[in-house]
Amino acid sequence: MEQKNNYSIIVPTYNERLNIALIVYLIFKHLRDVDFEIIVVDDGSPDGTQEVVKQLQKLYGEDRILLRPRPKKLGLGTAYIHGLKHASGNFVVIMDADLSHHPKYLPSFIKKQSETGASIVTGTRYVRGGGVHGWNLMRKLTSRGANVLAQTLLWPGVSDLTGSFRLYKKSVLEDVISSCVSKGYVFQMEMIVRASKKGYHIEEVPITFVDRVFGSSKLG
Repeated sequence: MEQKNNYSIIVPTYNERLNIALIVYLIFKHLRDVDFEIIVVDDGSPDGTQEVVKQLQKLYGEDRILLRPRPKKLGLGTAYIHGLKHASGNFVVIMDADLSHHPKYLPSFIKKQSETGASIVTGTRYVRGGGVHGWNLMRKLTSRGANVLAQTLLWPGVSDLTGSFRLYKKSVLEDVISSCVSKGYVFQMEMIVRASKKGYHIEEVPITFVDRVFGSSKLG
């Protein structure tokens, strides 16, 4: 009998008390017939994020919501490494907690991987059907310019290098992440470039990125 896929969704948080319950609700809403766990990697949020997650564990179960905190902010890349240590799924999703990555796209990620056998499925703002909501013109131009520059220099074969909404085969994520050296937000770019250079099959799904409504950006 073919093994049923299981998905570990890693969600790094810092001061996401106002968002974490909603993102968890939406994940459960859109993945009704999927086996998954949500791994919350919280970097010592002073706003009570961990207390909200503990309440969510009582509601959904500690086997579905895993709280794996760290004492302080230690970088986005290491947050994924930390979460990966606790992942039991054969696929891993990485996504933000601030609702900029809507869980409604998760079924499309899973379907694309199933249809193509891709090692990585990444959300993109820069193909037909994708976009950005809530950014001013300067921020859009800066993001688009960074992607064009990276495309020119690195030739990764994907349209959205700086996106951070992705599905990986767990074995592929373990391989790629072990070779990365960056820890901040450039980590996402390094991950996809290294995966491309290693020859992994990468597919894209159009998404609309929505700027956060609650809280402040970690991009500081």
